[in-house]
Amino acid sequence: MTLGPLGQIHVSVTDLDRSIAFYRDVLGIPLMFQVPDQPMAFFRSGQVRLYLGVPESPEFATRTLLYFWVEDIDAEHARLVAAGVEFGGEPHVVHRAAGTELWMSVCRDPDGHHVALMQERSA
Repeated sequence: MTLGPLGQIHVSVTDLDRSIAFYRDVLGIPLMFQVPDQPMAFFRSGQVRLYLGVPESPEFATRTLLYFWVEDIDAEHARLVAAGVEFGGEPHVVHRAAGTELWMSVCRDPDGHHVALMQERSA
């Protein structure tokens, strides 16, 4: 037996409404649904669900670093900066191999989780 593909990632948040606004309205990730009367919201990122929730207890709290593919890192970086998102720096090359370059730029969500934009370009 082998594992299938990744299905869901949990991101601990402290204020669900603030985080929904960031992930849905700023980043533009489609909100699938919110669980009634529970601090839980689910987003669709490709084939993976992104689960934002207030953890029931400290042992379920997560710290994550999310990497999102973008088609044009410079344009997406500019769009997010214009929306008030602060990045640690401009998009830059982090790896070169076999005629390609991997570009990244990293910001933080409202709870301090790192959110990276990434684009692979021909070198």
